[in-house]
Amino acid sequence: MGGGPSALFLLKSLLEDTHQNFSVDIFEAGNETGVGFPYSREGSSYEHITNVSGNEIPALVTSTSEWLKTLAPEYLRKYGIDAGDFSDYKVFPRLLFGDYLHAQFDLLLQKAAGNSITVRVHLHSRVIDIADNRIEKKVTIKTIDKIHDNFDYAVICSGHQWPVTHERTHPGYYDSPYPPIKISNTFNESVAIKGSSLTAIDAVRTLAAQNGVFSRDNAGKLVYIVNEESKNFCIVMHSLQGLLPGIRFHLEDSHLSANSLLSEDAIISHRSKNDGFLSLDFIFDKDFKEPMLEKDPAFYNHIKHMSMEMFVDEMMQIRERADPFQLLRAEYEEARLSIKKKESVHWKEMLAVLSFAMNYPAKYFSAEDMMRLQKVLMPLISIIIAFVPQNSCEELFALQDAGILRVVAVERESNVTLYHPEGVVYHHKDEYGVAHDTVYKTFIDCTGQPHLWLKDFPFNTLVKDGTVSQALIRFRSYSNAVTTRKEYPEKIVHENDSICLKVPGISITDSFSVVGEDKKPNPRLFIMAVPFIGGYNPDYSGLDFCAEASHKIVAAILEVSA
Repeated sequence: MGGGPSALFLLKSLLEDTHQNFSVDIFEAGNETGVGFPYSREGSSYEHITNVSGNEIPALVTSTSEWLKTLAPEYLRKYGIDAGDFSDYKVFPRLLFGDYLHAQFDLLLQKAAGNSITVRVHLHSRVIDIADNRIEKKVTIKTIDKIHDNFDYAVICSGHQWPVTHERTHPGYYDSPYPPIKISNTFNESVAIKGSSLTAIDAVRTLAAQNGVFSRDNAGKLVYIVNEESKNFCIVMHSLQGLLPGIRFHLEDSHLSANSLLSEDAIISHRSKNDGFLSLDFIFDKDFKEPMLEKDPAFYNHIKHMSMEMFVDEMMQIRERADPFQLLRAEYEEARLSIKKKESVHWKEMLAVLSFAMNYPAKYFSAEDMMRLQKVLMPLISIIIAFVPQNSCEELFALQDAGILRVVAVERESNVTLYHPEGVVYHHKDEYGVAHDTVYKTFIDCTGQPHLWLKDFPFNTLVKDGTVSQALIRFRSYSNAVTTRKEYPEKIVHENDSICLKVPGISITDSFSVVGEDKKPNPRLFIMAVPFIGGYNPDYSGLDFCAEASHKIVAAILEVSA
């Protein structure tokens, strides 16, 4: 269910990994395949660009540079692209990248037809429910206008979801900046943005494009000129601790698949000696600190005796002490030299590798380690691996130089009051602990894709009959569980002889099959829908994830059907 990038890589894996006679039905709510949310009009406009280049995405049928050569020059001009000056090392306009993914999907459909494999694509077919028949061992798919019976397997690829909570009833408040058309307006006042992630930068680019123009001065520097009707326009970005995301640099391993990582056998061996748990400290040492010995000995010697908390504290203090734009400019220069010299910033790359490596076995952390991961390590990882493209940074600099963009540091407990005659009141404390209550006519929540819970799962039959279940992580220590229960009673569950922590989403196996209330994996139902697997897969986004997850799912299907 879903015909976006996840379905694209799933179809590719099916065509590569099996020679059996099978047929595939793809149910897509939109009007085209391969694109998904981020690369469609739902998630992008002409001003938005990818944060990955062609060499960093898993191989498809043709490379990005090869595909561009097949396009008419006038088609590329509307995206500002010259095919002769483009390479696989450059980022893409997101809508153009969506066209690329759609073209790759069509090539896979042609490949399937050439191999006499039936693939039926159902466009404008939103799936509204799914049922699993355990007796007949079949899956039923229900769309708005039809019931489709007797599937042997089903993979939920429903993609991103941005719940709408307040924006329909409170003018000026937006639950997200998507689709961008809804904030593509002229503003003559300050606009508040909550967050500083890639989602926030998407909003900044949309707002800037509608209220002024970027151009180059005589020295070649990017400058921003605000429109006359928007002369009072300003963007106020409210960022946790005033932090801005990290910048793209040269990756030594463009697919973040370092050979120095722990093998699956090593993880299994470790868990067998650790009461079934995977230690966060163990994977931090083996998949981050120790590889640094070869890549950057001086850095390794500096951190080798640090705990995870000590390391993160030092890195975050460096960022928190600096002015956000001064730091962004310094990192921009570091990234520019990294790309020019084709030399990685090793500790940042290994942090990205660590994030990718621990994604799949994270479900085996103890609840204590999962909370440490979310509270301590993931905030640093989410900043460093944002990989903001250089031209996005140049636009941020131009906006700041023009007095259009400023960053305000806020604490995690900041909140809004919606019922105000003049707009939305944003309540927060600054870095000095001083409370502020600021009224904005326009307030955009840009904190990124939320992790959704079992109660939000859209396919009610699977929830009601127990086919899917709440994702849980077991506590290692009873006393720690009791302490956590006092602070977060709603997050604690007793499970047989264990006490568990509720985490977002549903329970899944290593091969992404859903786990029912009976604790048994379902051999027919799999899920790649990112909002509902974040509890067990902390770093679940990106095309690398789509490729890896699809291989695991296809391998599991082949094992069952063998």
